[in-house]
Amino acid sequence: MPSDQKTPQPPQKQDKQPGLETEMTPQPRDRMENWKASGKLQGKTALVTGGDSGIGRAVAIGFAKEGADVVILYKDEHRDAEETRRHIEAAGRKCIAIAGDIGDAGFCRQAAQQAAQALGGRIDILVNNAAEQHVCENFEEIPEAQVERTFRTNILGMFWLTKAVLPLMPEGGAIINSTSITAFKGSPLLIDYASTKGAILAFTRSLSQSVYKQKKIRVNAVAPGPIWTPLIPASFDEEKTAKHGESAEMGRAGQPDECAPSYIFLASDADSSYINGQTLHPNGGTVVNA
Repeated sequence: MPSDQKTPQPPQKQDKQPGLETEMTPQPRDRMENWKASGKLQGKTALVTGGDSGIGRAVAIGFAKEGADVVILYKDEHRDAEETRRHIEAAGRKCIAIAGDIGDAGFCRQAAQQAAQALGGRIDILVNNAAEQHVCENFEEIPEAQVERTFRTNILGMFWLTKAVLPLMPEGGAIINSTSITAFKGSPLLIDYASTKGAILAFTRSLSQSVYKQKKIRVNAVAPGPIWTPLIPASFDEEKTAKHGESAEMGRAGQPDECAPSYIFLASDADSSYINGQTLHPNGGTVVNA
């Protein structure tokens, strides 16, 4: 996994959120092919939203390589989800893929129960990762429906699913939420998206104080910088997609495989038992203050 090699991507655009990895050039590195596992999550069970591709795929496969059975939730990217499932099963672990809208509270309740049944009655690790974003050049022109949709997917879905999963999570579990560098720096083109990511930061800090006292469940977050995932060509035009990541201190976009170790670390009680309510920053070297 190169640490400083620039990997420019050619101009490309997709017309549907959250995007298809099968249509990306080049494909993101999100299969954790070089990961050296050590059984950090042996015997654990995990539920990962947005697990069909990108960061969610890398996390799900990384968890499996560390010994966890995994359920992934995804919207409707069936080919991408099948590829993730194939890699998890190749690692010798069980995988169930459930399609649906994370912004629907009813789906979240149903998916949590279905996941628990598939995982032997419990969910040890929850990764709230699914998100969408839409570019708007002028704040005055942001459609109300877009704002409501972005909040429903990015933060309300996190509320609904976490609420449904908590009764199924044993003492000592872990919840990991995907926020973003935009929660700390803002984004003039993604104001509604950045606002949801700021809300996720507050959600993480607040929930961590609540559920640890109740059930010794740790709640932390990861705030990726510019990462090469299907969300990028599904959000930006060809020119911006080709330049994605150039603003990072390292001068390139990151890969999902470079984010997944943060999630594995926070999921592993052996590694992060004294970490709660905190955020890790795989962002290409940009210093943020929190």
